[in-house]
Amino acid sequence: MHTIIVGAGFWGAVIAERMASVLDAEVTVIDERPHIGGNCHSSLDEETGIECHRYGSHIFHTSNEEVWNYINRFSAFNGYQHKVFTMCRGKVYTMPINLSTIENFYGRHMTPSEAEAFLQGEIARDHIDNPANLEEKAISLIGRPLYEAFIQGYTQKQWEHDPKLLPAYIITRLPFRTSYNANYFADPWQGVPVDGYFKIFERMLDNPRITLRLETSFESVRDSLSADTLVIYTGLPDRLFDYRFGELEWRSLRCEWEVVPVRDWQGTAVMNYADKDVPYTRIHEFKHYHPERTRPMLSPRSVICREYSRTWHRGDEAYYPVNDERNNALYAKYQAEAAKNPNLILGGRLGAYRYWDMDKAIADALATFREKIAPRFGK
Repeated sequence: MHTIIVGAGFWGAVIAERMASVLDAEVTVIDERPHIGGNCHSSLDEETGIECHRYGSHIFHTSNEEVWNYINRFSAFNGYQHKVFTMCRGKVYTMPINLSTIENFYGRHMTPSEAEAFLQGEIARDHIDNPANLEEKAISLIGRPLYEAFIQGYTQKQWEHDPKLLPAYIITRLPFRTSYNANYFADPWQGVPVDGYFKIFERMLDNPRITLRLETSFESVRDSLSADTLVIYTGLPDRLFDYRFGELEWRSLRCEWEVVPVRDWQGTAVMNYADKDVPYTRIHEFKHYHPERTRPMLSPRSVICREYSRTWHRGDEAYYPVNDERNNALYAKYQAEAAKNPNLILGGRLGAYRYWDMDKAIADALATFREKIAPRFGK
């Protein structure tokens, strides 16, 4: 049985590597883009030698030991611990909201227990027992003043929707603490690959049983496939079926790149901009991800990227699914349609219409290989 994998991001690359290494299977991987790695692709800036994440910052973090052991076969990690700051009304605060943020915002020192009691008072003012949307959920967690300062404007820019119209679960991805812990992630294993993300994908796909074809769409090869070809599809599920049930909604990004003539532009890898009147959501400064790379770190120039959130339209890169009730119901129709074909497997962030971190995509790919693919080959 021949296999074609559509998409060379993490999910597709893991499936390809496992099939070639474990099953000795011949696999063809295609991708529309001129590079491997999907949205996790990184490359060196030619002017400065700084490793840049070309589709927004990607910090690997996981609590899954299987995933951590697997990904370390292809790269060591530098132990980078992600910390984010946010610019709000002309001042910089730690983000996610922690005790330092609370103290600086309210202009008073508090112990953790005092902060908890104080915020309970703020929360009680609105009496929201059963939050029905993102705004209500956020206020029920941190109170209205912190919500309006740090969440409301950023969310409106990120989703181009009033937070009252967004589902409550979105805000639960953001940690909140009443300690001074400023680490963005709590996972035991964190870091950025020492050789960059591109090298991970290069090593994963470096197997003579894997044929890689870039700048190749599925539509361009579809008619040439035999009836028994196993198609593992990580692209847009509505596009696969020619949008017969309608379009799924996605969020996309526009990145504005600049080489700046300073050694350090903002002092951190990511600075969020909470104010609604600032058009971009955040600025990335990539040299901070590799403090171990002395020459780029000390260079008198730096690379920054302003990130603008926008609604996805056909032809754009899809970044985040809009997992509201309507879109999830629409995806279920495409999922049911795909299930009619025993030689078709949907997966990956796009194919599964899921907002996955990298480790979740890898974990799902490993599980899919074990449960759905290896048994087809008698393993």
